[in-house]
Amino acid sequence: MKNPKYIFFLLVAAFAGLMAKANDTVIVHKDPRMDQLTAKQNQINKHASLLTSSGQYKGFRVQVVSTSNREQAFKVKSDLLTRFPDQKSYALFQSPNFKVRIGNFLKKVDAEKFRNLISKYYPTGVFIVEDAIDYTPTKEEEENMAN
Repeated sequence: MKNPKYIFFLLVAAFAGLMAKANDTVIVHKDPRMDQLTAKQNQINKHASLLTSSGQYKGFRVQVVSTSNREQAFKVKSDLLTRFPDQKSYALFQSPNFKVRIGNFLKKVDAEKFRNLISKYYPTGVFIVEDAIDYTPTKEEEENMAN
């Protein structure tokens, strides 16, 4: 006589096969609040993708000079402040060089336009760098993030 466990297994397998054939269509009843929750999470994710781990916005700056001469770097920074008072400039030290950057741009296209403008005064060594930027969203942008 066959093993009872073997017979039981065959019966279960046959029953499962019949049930699988009988249910070709699956109907899902979704709670409409799931769409709202998904949209809200998408907004949160989109906003979080714009931020660095320190909470600053990811963006672009235009690097004007990289030099080991500190005086030259601060002279360029001063010149940038004079020529472009509406843009903030930054001098930073990354051993062994001093780097001077200007601007806080969310979009690379905007940084590119500004780079073209600066290239008239500094024809070489000017390029766009990704950086954590100083940016404060407008009230409209904050409301969009909150909704």
